[in-house]
Amino acid sequence: MKKLGLMLFALLLPFSVQAEEFKEGVHYEKISQPVRTIDQSRVEVVEMFGYPCPHCNTFEPFIKQWDKNKAEDVNFVRIPVVFGRSWEPMARAFYASELNKTLDKTHEATFNAVHVERRRLAGKKSFSDFYGNLGVDTAKFEKAYDSFAVNMKLRQGESKLRGYGVTGVPAMVVNGKYRITAQLAGGQKQMLDVVNYLVEKERANLK
Repeated sequence: MKKLGLMLFALLLPFSVQAEEFKEGVHYEKISQPVRTIDQSRVEVVEMFGYPCPHCNTFEPFIKQWDKNKAEDVNFVRIPVVFGRSWEPMARAFYASELNKTLDKTHEATFNAVHVERRRLAGKKSFSDFYGNLGVDTAKFEKAYDSFAVNMKLRQGESKLRGYGVTGVPAMVVNGKYRITAQLAGGQKQMLDVVNYLVEKERANLK
């Protein structure tokens, strides 16, 4: 019985070591001034991304799978960054789709259109035409695209970008306190391993 216990301990040991190997300043960075989260009763995980970014496109399958399997106490938020004028229409399109609850039709399709089909999506009309073919109500989309709500989300996104200190995408932020990049984590898949580690760390603080 004692021998069996030692064998089980040996099998579990690698997983324990793996959980402890993520270190601040090595695999993730602590944000100097924590940014307030939307729902403080849950652990917030933010993905900072941009449709023009090829690395965000390759990260999408990983984050999609992670999102599907995340725990109920995790609040997942996507924030499209605006690194230049050409990025703003893409961020507007995301927020308009989010407001109209049509991201299930448009989000992955937009990545595919930009990086596989090489479509030029540069403004409201081009997005409206493209999304219309996906079954989106174009009148509702165009109304949301220029709305006060989308303008507000753009301003909030810009504020979060500065607060998080994000200078490249994709980037992940856990509970407004920790910033994770592929460079730090060791790859895109590893980013989510670090995210899960930090979620567990923050979950303990909620209790």
